[in-house]
Amino acid sequence: MTKALIVATNTPKFDNVNRATGLWLREATHFQQVMQDNEIEVAYASPKGGYIPLDPLCLSGDNMDQIDWTFYLNDEFRNHSLAASIAPDKINPEDYQVIYFAGGHGAMWDFPENKALAKIAEQVMGAGGIVSANCVGATVLLAMRTATGKRFTTGKKLTSFTNDEEALNGLTSEVKFLPEDELKKAGADFVKGDPFQPNVVVDGNLITGQNPNSATAVGEAVIKDLLK
Repeated sequence: MTKALIVATNTPKFDNVNRATGLWLREATHFQQVMQDNEIEVAYASPKGGYIPLDPLCLSGDNMDQIDWTFYLNDEFRNHSLAASIAPDKINPEDYQVIYFAGGHGAMWDFPENKALAKIAEQVMGAGGIVSANCVGATVLLAMRTATGKRFTTGKKLTSFTNDEEALNGLTSEVKFLPEDELKKAGADFVKGDPFQPNVVVDGNLITGQNPNSATAVGEAVIKDLLK
């Protein structure tokens, strides 16, 4: 059976201001829904394992739709997927044909320099699997390297949360860095869409989405790649 590993942040708070953060729920649930609809088994991992915090803003108002509520109210999802995620040293990359890095601002603090997560992604891709990421989750690509030791991002077509979207959020001065800027500095061919509109970029076995509203489309692109 095809298996997908969803990776989310363990970071519950900005390190420079008193502001809670974590996983943006929609980025996980909407991707997982596509996987489930296509009978793909899903597991959750995080940089440290264990508890995955949720950004409180993602649970309010129009940020939640029926898919999000269905997962959020599911005991197995809350008590196992989010509360007992797998640590990197417990993961066998050979078990997964897809790895997906979900966003949420917390990922800025524990994805970009995480060699353990990067190594897992490198092994999944090296075995012919798919590396996918959405929004701020794409910052994990900064830690990845090619078989020859070069930066994985060099020359790769990809996207992530954009500078324009961060400015519209009013968080430009509060975030650790701007993902768009850092990915460009790392040699990426950055493909920007309209703010908060779905945008997915496919470059071989690398699939990236721009913002929370892209998570479903990233999942659909993964399925299309698997069916080739």
